[in-house]
Amino acid sequence: MKSARLVRAAVAAVLAVALLAACSSDGGNGVPRGWIRDTYTESGADWIVPSKTPTQVADAIHGHRSALDRASGGSMEFLRYGDDMVTVSPYRSGSRIEIEDYRNGYHRHSTHLTYWPNPDSASFRGGGPGEGK
Repeated sequence: MKSARLVRAAVAAVLAVALLAACSSDGGNGVPRGWIRDTYTESGADWIVPSKTPTQVADAIHGHRSALDRASGGSMEFLRYGDDMVTVSPYRSGSRIEIEDYRNGYHRHSTHLTYWPNPDSASFRGGGPGEGK
């Protein structure tokens, strides 16, 4: 009896881990956080790229995993991945990469994101779990 419970608990744990991994933002359509973390130099909550322009860095990120949308403005590049966005801005002689929630990023940079969907509108679908409902 105990072994059957143990097996059920182990199967449930494995399924829970698989489900959480599939729903994470580093999934198939999410921000490639792991790749950014492995490729660029971390600086607190951001990443620094010492010798590449924001366009070059955004091209590399987009080339690794295509964004749902891309915009530029004010010498910055913006990549939208469902409920998240990546902002690449000039920093010293290179670039800084920031990853944030789409809603916060949209409100910070809305002057450059004029054709992106407003996350406060009733019709906004972020692209995360439940997309298309």
